[in-house]
Amino acid sequence: MLKSLGAFLLVVFMVSCDGQTIKSEFSPTQNGIWNKDSVVAFSFKELDTIQEYNMFINVRNDGTYPYSNLFLIAELQFPNGDMLRDTLEYEMSKRDGEWLGTGYGSLKENKLWYKENVVFPTSGVYKLEISHAMRKNGQVDGIVELEGITDVGYLIEKSN
Repeated sequence: MLKSLGAFLLVVFMVSCDGQTIKSEFSPTQNGIWNKDSVVAFSFKELDTIQEYNMFINVRNDGTYPYSNLFLIAELQFPNGDMLRDTLEYEMSKRDGEWLGTGYGSLKENKLWYKENVVFPTSGVYKLEISHAMRKNGQVDGIVELEGITDVGYLIEKSN
């Protein structure tokens, strides 16, 4: 019995570790509501300074998310003070309303491209800040409380 359990756990461990993921982290929103003034911040370090990486922004949404797209502002700060700021738009559902992403039931996880083949040339601490930039059509002011986003995160993988 113990041998069978050990073999099963070994297979699960081997399948779950793809060897490509370098860093990954999630931060939950406040009860599934992302306030427009709530900046989700992450920091990471100890990356190879010559290796190319792919960066993703991960977003989990549930069935209460009322839109088919998502606008984000991502700010990547380098240890030397340089900064990259991007306004990003992602599709969250198909035209027929079916959610994109993976998962079962009403909770979906979306792995959204952020930077491809990026090199982190300086040793030290990098900071990634993510905020939403959702607005209703024709309105200048942003949506204060964006419902249906349960978690926001990032993922860094080795580039092939």
